[in-house]
Amino acid sequence: MDDLIDGRCGWAGSDPLYVRYHDEEWGRLVTDDRTLFEFLLLESAQAGLAWITILRKRVGYREAFFDFDYEKIAAMTEVDVERLMRFEGIVRNRRKIESAISNARLFMAIQREFGSFYNYVLTFFPHEVPVVNHFKSLSEIPVATPVSDAMSRDMKKRGFKFFGTTICYAFLQAAGFVDDHLAGCRCRR
Repeated sequence: MDDLIDGRCGWAGSDPLYVRYHDEEWGRLVTDDRTLFEFLLLESAQAGLAWITILRKRVGYREAFFDFDYEKIAAMTEVDVERLMRFEGIVRNRRKIESAISNARLFMAIQREFGSFYNYVLTFFPHEVPVVNHFKSLSEIPVATPVSDAMSRDMKKRGFKFFGTTICYAFLQAAGFVDDHLAGCRCRR
């Protein structure tokens, strides 16, 4: 894989969905808790799968999970789980569907404790400031860091599922707490 393709990080390739995600979302700081929950749910759904699979099903996730309204998701029941197991617009994995519901409840508990999920995430960064890395090659970008290790560990302790350190790092990249756009990428901050 080329490090840069058409002036953007090479991992985006040429798939229009991937390119749009790279150009318009990935690495841009998100402060809105609803959008943060969207990324949390989608990244958790991705565990063991290719991210493009989840991007292609994002509209289905939006429909299935009330446009990522975590309060409505937290109120879902076993009846909803059974309904979603038949819904082709998402990855139909019972454990992932159930974890989306329990993670919504835990997300709200963090909001109550920290004022917002955004505030909670910042506590894992030195001086509570997002990171802008200066990598020149895709091979330099890590899959996990001490920050993602600590955040994942804390979230697991709180009961979150499908949020290991690699998924956590992908979440931090997606939500812009870590900007890993390569030097030379048109989307660098």
